[in-house]
Amino acid sequence: MADAHASEPERTLYDDAARVLPGASFGNVEGDLIVREGRGGRVWDIEGKEYIDYLLGSGPMLVGHAHPDVNAAIAAQLAHGTTFFANNAQGIRLAEEIVDAVACADKVRFVSTGSEATLYAMRVARAFRGRDKVLKFEGGYHGMSDYSLMSLAPQRPGNFPVATPDSSGIPHAIRDEMLIAPYNDADAAIDLIRQYRDDLAAVIVEPQQRIIPPKPGFLQALRDETRANEIPLIFDEVVTGFRHAYGGGQAYYGVTPDLCALGKVIGGGFPLAAIAGRADIMAHFDAAAVGPDKFVKMIGTLSGNPVAATAGLATLEILRRPDTYERLFATGRALMEGIGRLLDEAGLAAQVVGEPPMFDVVFTDQEVSDYRSCLAGDQDMLKRFTAILKENGVLKGDSKFYVSTAHDEADVAHTLDACGRAIEALAALRQ
Repeated sequence: MADAHASEPERTLYDDAARVLPGASFGNVEGDLIVREGRGGRVWDIEGKEYIDYLLGSGPMLVGHAHPDVNAAIAAQLAHGTTFFANNAQGIRLAEEIVDAVACADKVRFVSTGSEATLYAMRVARAFRGRDKVLKFEGGYHGMSDYSLMSLAPQRPGNFPVATPDSSGIPHAIRDEMLIAPYNDADAAIDLIRQYRDDLAAVIVEPQQRIIPPKPGFLQALRDETRANEIPLIFDEVVTGFRHAYGGGQAYYGVTPDLCALGKVIGGGFPLAAIAGRADIMAHFDAAAVGPDKFVKMIGTLSGNPVAATAGLATLEILRRPDTYERLFATGRALMEGIGRLLDEAGLAAQVVGEPPMFDVVFTDQEVSDYRSCLAGDQDMLKRFTAILKENGVLKGDSKFYVSTAHDEADVAHTLDACGRAIEALAALRQ
């Protein structure tokens, strides 16, 4: 239903987007959705339609949209300026909070995006090791750099460890510097680490790869083997950082890497990300500490931006409040269990995969433990499921539900009702 805010000039935005934006979008989601505002766990589009929001800006809005405490902190900072390029107290305090919270973090260096954080994490590991190759896992998402866009989503996966470029415009030489292993296969990863130990700069992995949790012992096996060979282990915690626990995925799964990339939550909805890790590796960002030959140059106009740091500090303060994570996980479990029950009752070959803060449905009855088993799920069914949810006022990404602390029991009930409608429609198609 449209409201008074949805005027005709606003509706012309769809045509304007098609005129000035490639694909009529910012490149993230389809251009048929233009969001007007968000509050708590909900958003409204320019036509006034209300959605329970599990997109959450692709994850940053863990405490919900327009949280009054975050907004108040931002407003107070805006009166004092928006960016300085120089050090500022807010960024320093945020770095201190990250060091206190994250097990691997002795030092922190800020950037503006998760893509930069993973790129610099790999670069500083190369400087530290004096080696070039990086081992990543098929299906692992580490941003948009040339190195990261290798075997993220190959439609025709090749033979391990050969990388497959995911985008046009990537130099052919990059392919030779990335090695690809199957996620959750500790034996395969160990074999590759041992085979290439003299060439490897680092191993990079998402603790939870997209929606796929690690098998028991997988992350620890990576930790043990990289440590034995003195190869830095990088956790890409852009998504899991401060989401799975206050100490991130490394606290939740009990495995400490040498470096990690952080983003999304630590910026509280503003462009801010970070590399954090061991002091001896992070020293390569300090020319005085390592000398010009081993120095990793890094300059960013908005790195450590005081408004973003302020939003991040306010968000982390909310997350430290009693029972916050317990409520987040309870909401996620209620959704996962409810959707799983609906799928079982409908007799669909499908399962809910993930952890309570982020998960999705995979339309297969086979075990989902890596990219290829996830790819084997029925993608058309998932697209229909997501589209029907949107029609019924539930917004999610193409392959993930993000849960926030702002979602409540009413949101869960509405979501499960919408999921029931979607699953019923999908079951009817199978008859």
